Amino acid sequence: MATGALPAGFLWGAATAAHQVEGGNDNNDWWDWERDPRSPCREPSGAACDHYHRYPGDLDLLAGWGLNAYRFSLEWSRIEPAEGEIDAAVLEHYRRMCAACRERGVEPIVTFHHFTTPRWLAARGGWADPATADRFARFCERAAAALGDLVGRACTINEPNIVAAFGYRDGSFPPGVRDPVLYGRAVDVLLAAHRRGAAALRAAVPGLRVGVTVAMEERTAVDGGEARRDELRAEMEDRYLAATSGDDFLGVQAYTRVRVGPEGPRPPAPGARVTQMGWEFRPEALGACVRRAAAVTGLPILVTENGVATADDAERVEYLEGALASLAACLADGVAVAGYLHWSLLDNFEWNDGYRPTFGLIAVDRATQARAPKPSGARLGAFARAGIPAGPGRA
Repeated sequence: MATGALPAGFLWGAATAAHQVEGGNDNNDWWDWERDPRSPCREPSGAACDHYHRYPGDLDLLAGWGLNAYRFSLEWSRIEPAEGEIDAAVLEHYRRMCAACRERGVEPIVTFHHFTTPRWLAARGGWADPATADRFARFCERAAAALGDLVGRACTINEPNIVAAFGYRDGSFPPGVRDPVLYGRAVDVLLAAHRRGAAALRAAVPGLRVGVTVAMEERTAVDGGEARRDELRAEMEDRYLAATSGDDFLGVQAYTRVRVGPEGPRPPAPGARVTQMGWEFRPEALGACVRRAAAVTGLPILVTENGVATADDAERVEYLEGALASLAACLADGVAVAGYLHWSLLDNFEWNDGYRPTFGLIAVDRATQARAPKPSGARLGAFARAGIPAGPGRA
């Protein structure tokens, strides 16, 4: 598929999240979770990639490949360290980040909540407290007003389906709760927060394109698992997709396929190729998820995360080529796709898995913070210049 066949303004870029790359975000629930004896977290985030100070050089690398979009998140706990207390210097920092993107011909795509919640908000019940929806909307309005029209697009909440399920159903993310009542309440609050946050963003910056990002998986029924597969889709995807009415786009985040039997999810088949995360190596899962998201919502799809955890960058290039081939098939069939953002720009702190999995286009030396761009970044840049080649990849 030639460049001319891509939609006008197609975005090519990469993504990060504040807590995973900035370093020193010590006023949020994840900083505490990393040190909680109950937590499965392998190690603390610490200085992370020091992206808070080193972002200009990181943006130089991204723009140098010819990429034109960068998705990053605001750290709510830095901006509002106590309820109602806004740190103007931190807001100015994020405004400088947006300006630095613009200076390099890069569209800043800003996520207003990416997993981390201010410590003061967590103490008030976090996402299980209905008042959090309004608190989040107020934060969105204040932050967006400060960033103004420098923002290209806004994502309200990163993967609210994961925040709810992992935090309140499985107990594997903070607050570490396994409570079906609180889980249901958290789902409701997160959906309300998206809607109110989106309205606040549009009010603060008229014309701003706003959406939410949803974690999706290609789910394959095995041994009669169709009913259970459909239940999982309804719980983990459909009720979040249904909340996107009126949005400008949907962010799809897809990495792999999950096999589902009558009892629920199963591990990859024996002998299947797996990544550092233990997930099936399945680049064509991206196309399957994009098609489903577009069919359910009718919205333009922005791939806000897709990538692979591997120490072998040749394998990352292989995954990237397969994922983009599946995306090319979507485009050829008329699916509205607005862009592709790779996860991640940097090897970073991968939540409970710590620094072991490497998703980045850029390696980061943990001792010196030195950056080492990988060939996969140049390969993504080649796609950005030449377009997605037609080929196998129909999902």
